[in-house]
Amino acid sequence: MVLEGGCLADPHTRQGFPDLPSPGSSHSYVTTSSSTTSHLSRSKLKVVSVKAKTADMATQQDLQDLIRLMTVTRKMPMLQAMTSIKALQAVNLRSIKQISEAPLPTVQEALKDDKAARALQNACKAVIKRNASASSSPPSGGGALKRESSIASTSPAAKRIKNDVFMVGPVEMTPQELEASLELPICTDEDRIKETVIETNRAPLVLAFAVEMLRYTMPEQPLSSRLSLAQAVVSANSRSKAVSLGLDKGPSADQEGYGEGQPRVRVMGREVAVLKRSGYEWKGEENSEDDGTKGSAVKDTQASTATMASALEPAPTPTTTWSTSQPITMKDSKFIARAIQLKEPSQRKYLMESLMYVHPELKSATHNAWAYRLKPPENANWLTQRTMREESFDDGETGCGDLMLKVMREAGAVDTLVVLTRWFGGTMLGPDRWRLMRNVVTSALSERMRKTGGSISLGGEALWGLDLEAMRKNQPGTTVGGYGSGKQLQPLTHVVGMHIHRPEAARSYLLKSFGKPSPPADETATSPSKKKAAHKTAKVLEAEREENLGLLLGALRLLFDSWADHLDVAELDRRTWAWYCAIRPEVDSGPNGWGGRGAVKLVDILKLRRGHQT
Repeated sequence: MVLEGGCLADPHTRQGFPDLPSPGSSHSYVTTSSSTTSHLSRSKLKVVSVKAKTADMATQQDLQDLIRLMTVTRKMPMLQAMTSIKALQAVNLRSIKQISEAPLPTVQEALKDDKAARALQNACKAVIKRNASASSSPPSGGGALKRESSIASTSPAAKRIKNDVFMVGPVEMTPQELEASLELPICTDEDRIKETVIETNRAPLVLAFAVEMLRYTMPEQPLSSRLSLAQAVVSANSRSKAVSLGLDKGPSADQEGYGEGQPRVRVMGREVAVLKRSGYEWKGEENSEDDGTKGSAVKDTQASTATMASALEPAPTPTTTWSTSQPITMKDSKFIARAIQLKEPSQRKYLMESLMYVHPELKSATHNAWAYRLKPPENANWLTQRTMREESFDDGETGCGDLMLKVMREAGAVDTLVVLTRWFGGTMLGPDRWRLMRNVVTSALSERMRKTGGSISLGGEALWGLDLEAMRKNQPGTTVGGYGSGKQLQPLTHVVGMHIHRPEAARSYLLKSFGKPSPPADETATSPSKKKAAHKTAKVLEAEREENLGLLLGALRLLFDSWADHLDVAELDRRTWAWYCAIRPEVDSGPNGWGGRGAVKLVDILKLRRGHQT
């Protein structure tokens, strides 16, 4: 839903505010003809531009304040709040001030709920009154809610707040810059891993397991999303443990309905509420090519299909056109996908022969996997043939057929054949291949839907893990912080948006959580060299912890690599928790063990690999 002044969306992309300038932008909203401009002085044009820009920014501010009032103060679900704001905009009520001054019947007519309209107007009047009493000057922006000065600051440091739990990250970063800034260390040297023992508590170990597992179970997710989702799991697990130990009590925010209406995903056996990062586009090390396939290849296929009609068998349709994705290359492996209409299973063989004839280079590919989905036949028996007809073939690319069918189901694609081609470059891509295959199939289906005028809703969007506890505790004057977040509770200001687990905070938690076990006290006392080694500088300790994190993630990478091609996603997710339990540090039972640290031998992780278990 798009609201006037822009909708609430991920600030990393600013996709929700297409008509508003980014911070620091010099974009102007003045549109004049060349003849008119020639009669305006430069100073007058500058004034007009600034006024137009200020008016648009005021519109954005009004919208943000109104959403904040509904979701934070009145605890209205985001979807309901956006629907109400759209209805209010339809009757020219676009700010808190306008709603407070409007006749009550006008508000009631917009919301279609007399009680809700009266409550909203009273809340708006209270905001205006509170702001007026707090300042001798009238409230700006139509009654803007008061903010902390740290958020209102325009300094570069204020623009790049990285460790709060709201969706207000580094807005000036591109997706690629954000993902690069979150890169984690990794070392897969087995000899070093076998010799390493780390000391940690359990929460960051769960975080490390979850982040690495998500590379395999949800390969379409960027690192920022994997960190956020993993931290959501840690937070939920830690709170459940706190309740079981008597350290906390009462229902969780999730049980109280703070995540109601939000989509959910399963991570390490636990369902967490998520927020879709619509419009967030990222890529890894792969390169997209433009070899003209989107234009000439489609036309060539159409023309050649008609020429071949007599040589093979009658064409299945009067005109058959392939929709083609952009080729993607990574480490010399090349992927490309094509989609076409299919009415009967018997047409598949002819269509593929036709494709190979037009593009003989496909015959040299390592894999030509395919999948199709067909609606049940019109004369089908409603008892036995009610389901969609689906079939796939991997052609040696393990799991490719199932993945294509999954993407087609998410897209609602029917009566469609998809062919995915890969030229293997000699280097194993690990879980990255799943993301690349999904991307080219998605691209081919999107192109097909565009050509046929159909609608498409593709899965695989990047996600944020929602911080439901922060949503519940975010009241004026309170302090909040997610369980297992690894940071102290701190005051938070009201910022528009759903509370999420920030990936920067999760990364920071990982980097500082894996030290080396301390030597026994008696050894330190008797050995001068060990006593000197025990007193390390902060810089040395930081480098040591980062090295240990890299070795831990490397051990987990080797573990998941050994099982990824032998277990489906659900089973891999289930086993991950069992693997964690097998190697987690031993701590005291009961409340005394809360937050306790213990030793973890990384060689024990390697022993869990397929073929290495005893």
